[in-house]
Amino acid sequence: MLHFIYTDSLPDMSDENIPLVIITQHLLVAADRYGLDGLKSLCEDRLSRDISMDTAISTLALAEELNLEELKDHCLCFISDPKNLLLLSVTDEYVQLMQRYPSLLKKIGDEIRGQF
Repeated sequence: MLHFIYTDSLPDMSDENIPLVIITQHLLVAADRYGLDGLKSLCEDRLSRDISMDTAISTLALAEELNLEELKDHCLCFISDPKNLLLLSVTDEYVQLMQRYPSLLKKIGDEIRGQF
């Protein structure tokens, strides 16, 4: 976070032992908490580009918690792809997310209907 404050850019995090997405998610929470809109935007952009089967659910949960509509839309689009939904919907993480945020289930349904 200090790197961003001084340089207005994200630090090089490729050498870290922690996955980049996890670091970015934590930075996003800190940016939201401390009102660093530029850092928040950079983190949202990076997370939007790095959505995968491993990160889609945790990133969607974070987007829902922080009320980040654009990031949420990217996650919903990824998850709503039929082949992705088939694999993700049987995971405990997905079930827990839908129990915690039932409105997301409707949004996923809307997204799927929009594909046809």
